[in-house]
Amino acid sequence: MTTPIRPPQEPHPDHDRGLEFDLSTLLSRRRSLGMFLGAGAAAALAACTPGGSTGSAGSATATSTPTGSAGSAGTTATSTPSASASPTLTRAIAECGVEIPEETAGPFPGDGSNGPNALSASGVVRQDITASFGTSTSTAEGVPLTVTLTLLDNANGCTPLAGAAVYAWHCDREGRYSMYDSGLRNENYLRGVQEADANGQVTFKTIYPGAYSGRWPHIHFEVFESMSNATTAGQVLAVSQIALTDAACREVYASAGYESSARNFPRTTLKSDNVFGDDGGIYQLATMAGSLSAGYAAALNVTV
Repeated sequence: MTTPIRPPQEPHPDHDRGLEFDLSTLLSRRRSLGMFLGAGAAAALAACTPGGSTGSAGSATATSTPTGSAGSAGTTATSTPSASASPTLTRAIAECGVEIPEETAGPFPGDGSNGPNALSASGVVRQDITASFGTSTSTAEGVPLTVTLTLLDNANGCTPLAGAAVYAWHCDREGRYSMYDSGLRNENYLRGVQEADANGQVTFKTIYPGAYSGRWPHIHFEVFESMSNATTAGQVLAVSQIALTDAACREVYASAGYESSARNFPRTTLKSDNVFGDDGGIYQLATMAGSLSAGYAAALNVTV
């Protein structure tokens, strides 16, 4: 058992320049890296992720409700047309034994480590994070996105981490963060906490985040051992980010409201990104499906 230090804040030409943060050392339950699954563990992984199957690294079988072709390479999606909000997408991948890379929480975590703390506020535990809670009821506009994370315990054969909790947050379609950016300091939308179910899964209903200068489109998240730890900013098991797919980003950023993202997106690649660039985001690239009319879904297995 090791006690890692929360990674330093990510540099960002628009938001991060000149910022310094004094982050405390957090107790973590990070496991030793395991590169291969035995037959029994692989069977357990397939069983714990509905609609999924094991395969080569990065491959997946997904079941979802939208139409469209925004899936990443190696993804097989079964779609049913829907005019409602974006669907749930689940995923199973063979690299379950590889722990999710530890990444920076960034300068806008809203977890009390750098200024405001959404985790101590009543209302933060919710599935739909599109609107602010508390004194404001403002809603973030954008293309609907449903995000499903499957939490897996590496030390126990990639079994589901039922009862763990995830705090997720991301920027709006213009690349701004609630609680921090000018005009949004009284907003707390696009932030929320969910408890993992018996399958180790959490699902958030949100909007597709924008692309800002210097970063590949992404969603931040922290994994906690329990809901009580999450809502008190307690022990953190993992801090990482989800990378969204090129195909989905191109489709979304061509739509109205994402004009700034359309300009910023071509300037950064997965390999040039200062977070995903070391390995191209291979363990953080979501499986995606959807369309502008039906909404999008993203899914990722998170091994801790």
